[in-house]
Amino acid sequence: MADTGPLFVSSGDLIADRRHKAAIELASRGDFVGAADILAQTVELAPHFATAWFALGAIRDRLGDRGGAIAAFAEARDADPADYHGARLQLARLGAGGDPAPAMTETYVRRLFDQYAGRYDAALTERLNYRGPAILLAAVQGANSADGRPERFAAALDLGCGTGLAGSVFRPFAERLVGVDLSPAMVAQAAGKGLYDRLVTADLAGFLAAEASAGAAYDLVVAADVFVYLNDIAPIIAAVARVLAPRGVLAFTVETHAGDGAVLLPTLRYAYGRPYLRRAIADAGLTLRELAAAAVRTEKGVPVDGLAVVAVSA
Repeated sequence: MADTGPLFVSSGDLIADRRHKAAIELASRGDFVGAADILAQTVELAPHFATAWFALGAIRDRLGDRGGAIAAFAEARDADPADYHGARLQLARLGAGGDPAPAMTETYVRRLFDQYAGRYDAALTERLNYRGPAILLAAVQGANSADGRPERFAAALDLGCGTGLAGSVFRPFAERLVGVDLSPAMVAQAAGKGLYDRLVTADLAGFLAAEASAGAAYDLVVAADVFVYLNDIAPIIAAVARVLAPRGVLAFTVETHAGDGAVLLPTLRYAYGRPYLRRAIADAGLTLRELAAAAVRTEKGVPVDGLAVVAVSA
């Protein structure tokens, strides 16, 4: 279901804010009907209160009121152009809103990971059995061995580096390691580990464009569990190709589905079909070396269908 948690942007009305807080407290005790009633009153008082509209949508969704949830999420979307709460994603999940796989806004992604940064490592490794970096390292080493490439890399780039989980795995194989992430809080966590020679807080597309303009060349680019937050990774793969050194390696993980293109999963992550990935890699001028099934994490104890992908430049 949608999150009814404590993501909060004030309405500017103290009474409305207090009613929202009371509703969330009721929901935390399992009284979703009572919470929905209070939230309905709250948005009458403050009709542009995006946080309350979003919470109302989430609670109506929990109660099985699809139409009511869609109406509330649509109000949240309209009240919040930056989509801080992810209302557009919830509408897509419910089959409404027009675009079945809308892009996540930078504001939403930054907020999501800023609030998650402090507990990110424990959540992934202890609860979700996350193995993405280790799987990618094995894939890269296998491809390099088959091609007669060296095991170490002069310059490596960790796209969407997060707290440095991939950086810790690849650091022994990189003479110089650069990390970039959209979330300042995640970058701060990574900085504390002392893994990177350079860390940048930026969106991936903007960073890669700046690096290409500066003539940067990386022997290895990795993206572990990053592309699941992008609804179209072809432009990013093309941008990576422009900063890969000759015989450079791109390695990434994605979640996958049986069809083509990108789909938004109920978990609000994107999955990609194999035909799409093959086209995106070929269109970027890269050569596919590996496209292998890999369960990099679990969801509610069940392995998630994923792929480990390795491509190389000429």
